[in-house]
Amino acid sequence: MFGAIPTNRACLTEAVPIQSDPNTPATNFVFTFPAAPKFSYIVVFQLPGTTLPPDTAAAVYIQLPPNLLLGPNNANTTPPSAPEFKFLGAIANEKPSAIFKINYPSPRRTEAEEEDEMMDVASASGITTPMPSDADINPNAMITLGISIEPAQSVAAKLAQKQSQSHPSTTELVKLARPTPQVTTKVLAQRIIGNAFNFLASFAASDPRTPGGDEVVPLKAFRDWWTKFERRIDADPGFLERAEGV
Repeated sequence: MFGAIPTNRACLTEAVPIQSDPNTPATNFVFTFPAAPKFSYIVVFQLPGTTLPPDTAAAVYIQLPPNLLLGPNNANTTPPSAPEFKFLGAIANEKPSAIFKINYPSPRRTEAEEEDEMMDVASASGITTPMPSDADINPNAMITLGISIEPAQSVAAKLAQKQSQSHPSTTELVKLARPTPQVTTKVLAQRIIGNAFNFLASFAASDPRTPGGDEVVPLKAFRDWWTKFERRIDADPGFLERAEGV
């Protein structure tokens, strides 16, 4: 029913349903994946052809493992209880996808600072902090992403509380409260591909090694596009949905 894409990772579509009653539809789903290599963003979306029940939204949560980082204070030990899931944001039928910024915490950051660093990109304050290197991350650590189908009013209240704590704009809350034209996952994918094509086209050159002189693009050009694309999303997360400058 849901998919997720951490940056520079493969698309995740095999969410595990959590059901207390096998005779009723599942309302909770989890993805579990390695914490390494690190990633800065994660896209969460509804799979094509799926819809949420009326008057509901899908709340998105993340659970970072207690042994995420290597070091004297994070040395492959398991505490008595696992950390709680932290609310990131939500998607809904009117907004079937969202991009969330994820900053891996450093060993000395407080819980309040970690909470403030993880939020929907549409609600981000623009403040960033250095991330640990891949060498700092425990190769055995696993991240859990949880998606819970909840009443829309309950999710809107959580968004309002999160926004009041981090002082962002109210874009995310308005999109849940006021239905907007639905942008399908297919359309979003087409706009991302179009954005990449428009950028990379100027770098295309004929390859003399092929019989027909096929046009090729240097890998560096793709890396440059991805860096520019990430900056654009960070500054204006809604541009793909509006199809502005795509």
